[in-house]
Amino acid sequence: MRIEARDLVLRYGEVTALDRLTFELEGGKIYGLLGRNGSGKTSLMSVLSAFRKQSAGSVLLDGAPVWENPAVTSAVSLIRDAGESVDLGTAADALYFAEWLRPTWDAAYAKELMELFGLQPKANVKAMSKGQRSAMGVVVGLASRAPLTMFDESYLGMDAPSRHAFYDALLADYMAHPRTIILSTHLIEEVSPMFEEVVVIDRGRLIVHEETERLLARGHAVTGAAAAVDGFVTGLTVLGEKVLGPTKSAMVYGELDAAHRRKAAEAGLTLGPIAMQELFIHLTGGPK
Repeated sequence: MRIEARDLVLRYGEVTALDRLTFELEGGKIYGLLGRNGSGKTSLMSVLSAFRKQSAGSVLLDGAPVWENPAVTSAVSLIRDAGESVDLGTAADALYFAEWLRPTWDAAYAKELMELFGLQPKANVKAMSKGQRSAMGVVVGLASRAPLTMFDESYLGMDAPSRHAFYDALLADYMAHPRTIILSTHLIEEVSPMFEEVVVIDRGRLIVHEETERLLARGHAVTGAAAAVDGFVTGLTVLGEKVLGPTKSAMVYGELDAAHRRKAAEAGLTLGPIAMQELFIHLTGGPK
């Protein structure tokens, strides 16, 4: 499912949650949606899933508007941070409604996932622990096999072994049944190896949409004698600096050509990569 947003705006009274977002996401990829708290990630997913109507602009999924369009919304699954179907009775009830709503539902796979996460069909969802509700959401999101599947921090309540079981299950099922998947997360280092492309928004505005490898290739840690580092980074975009005695490390953003690399070597400087989480922090880490 292809996503097209044009000058997308969402307001809550006088608060602008999404501010003229324009982007296109090709179908059949896993996307990372990153942003600080309050950046607009949940608002964007709510519009994409027709939980909310945009205040201005347009959203098209495979060329069709999503708002009040059952043919499109039945192909979209949004699993939010509270888990899934918290007020729908038992886990079996939640699966029943998910199957009723999703034409692509796979009941056998749902049963397999329930066993994987140790969930009992007769258990009351409302009485489940946060981790169990998160796992319940993961089951519904994966077994729905919706052409557009979105997880909005919905696995945060799970412990580390359960989260990694989710990542393994997601990748395996994505390979077997390709679809468009969007993962919103604060566990960037843990989840980012799955991202094919990264979308970063800040204060409701798009600041980065890039292939993961290319984005990481734009970040460099320049380390060496402080004076040499200062001379090297002149004219470059410096995201942050760290000083330890006479040694300094500067994080720069942008392409470094052969001339830059030669200059670094001549100055005795070390060029290293920046982890996705570090890059994200420095791209969005200014005053709120």
